[in-house]
Amino acid sequence: MFRRSIANIIFASTLLISLNGVAAPRDEKTTTVSDQKEVAVTIYNDNLALIKDARRVKLDRDFNKLAWREVSAQMRPETALLRNLTNPGGFHLQEQNFDFDLLTPQTLLEKYLNKEVTVIRTNSATGTELRETATVLATNGGTVLKFADRIETGVPGRLVFSGVPENLRDKPTLVVSLINPVAGEQNLELSYLTAGLSWRADYVAELNEHDDRLDLNGWATLTNQSGAAYPNAKLQLVAGDLNRVRQPKSISRNMLAMASKMADTEEMKEESLFEYHLYTLQRPTTLLEKQTKQVALMSASSVPIHKEFLLTGANYYYSGQYGDIGQKLKVGVFVEFQNKGEGLGIPLPKGVIRVYKKDAQSNAQFVGEDQINHTPKNESIRLKLGDAFDITADKKQTDFQKLAGMGRSSSIFESAYQIVLKNAKSEAITVVVREPMPGDWTMISESQPHTKATSGMAEWKVTVPGDGKASLTYRVRVKY
Repeated sequence: MFRRSIANIIFASTLLISLNGVAAPRDEKTTTVSDQKEVAVTIYNDNLALIKDARRVKLDRDFNKLAWREVSAQMRPETALLRNLTNPGGFHLQEQNFDFDLLTPQTLLEKYLNKEVTVIRTNSATGTELRETATVLATNGGTVLKFADRIETGVPGRLVFSGVPENLRDKPTLVVSLINPVAGEQNLELSYLTAGLSWRADYVAELNEHDDRLDLNGWATLTNQSGAAYPNAKLQLVAGDLNRVRQPKSISRNMLAMASKMADTEEMKEESLFEYHLYTLQRPTTLLEKQTKQVALMSASSVPIHKEFLLTGANYYYSGQYGDIGQKLKVGVFVEFQNKGEGLGIPLPKGVIRVYKKDAQSNAQFVGEDQINHTPKNESIRLKLGDAFDITADKKQTDFQKLAGMGRSSSIFESAYQIVLKNAKSEAITVVVREPMPGDWTMISESQPHTKATSGMAEWKVTVPGDGKASLTYRVRVKY
């Protein structure tokens, strides 16, 4: 009922409405996006953007009150800076107000709390209109109107308002009081930080038939939920982790699905910026409000990769008696490649790499994804795509002895293990078995030699025949 009644609200015929929205107060100059000569948008990784909006505006000499319309609804007004590029000398600001309370039937009604409005009711039988004056007593959860002889709830007709309050705008507006040295048209630039604009890197990789090479395409995925559009903008993206004073986040990010085909990767030019990396789009682009846009970032073909099957253990069972540790344990599948070579060898922003492979009918099928951090050139990228279906492991502790000590402190333990790896594939594979070793450890015996990957890690590479199995046994002494 309340929503239907609000829809009956109309403006008085004396209210000034222009094609650009609600008319400004008489002492106020207005600039809109039609005055815009250039806009530059620099977007950071973490829901932050720098806007530089250049406009040609006609000002009076000395005092001006300027309404800069169509700014971001999520502007951080404390960061706003207006400059006069034509006549900077003698130009200075006195006051600025960010009006983001937007004009709607509900907000208009709220502004008329304890004020008079005109209520128009139409006789359904005769078509004649009856006008009465009423005072708005309440607007929370419904409307309460006080007439000369009664009080009514709801809106019993159409409401007519005498005007729109000055600080109620149809679009977000920055109102600036300023002193200008010279009358006439001026080139002004407004810069400010805003939330609601974000970007991330998304990557699509396709494995070849033998899983030893991949094609990699990268996209910059931009999302604009700032409450404003940025037509023909100069776009730059900053990759890196900036230190910021955190503000409460009030907006969620709704991202679109990743596109799978690549555009012209020469559109983005990369350069160093302080301790970050800056990507500049080599052409203007338009960022519409509530839009997700993707811009080609990089492309590389036939990148050599290393595929690895990995079984990772734990260190808890080296100081206790456990017997059976696990049956049909999962073996992880990883791929690794170097950020170098043609198409690569550039700083890769953090993001998600989604990996596909063609089936027997040449249809690309999704085989896994992983998150990467900011990766400099020549560094390795390692992705976990999932767990192998056809490769499993059974692990058990075959012996356990406590050789010395009380409790765990200053104790010596000796234990033995058997790991049986099973391979249901038709071809032989190699599984990396990685066991974290606690304390000061010594390998007493083993069925095949290990390597010491780190001071606390033993590693074996076990070949498992097709449609077969292989066993790894070892005995280790651990001193705490």
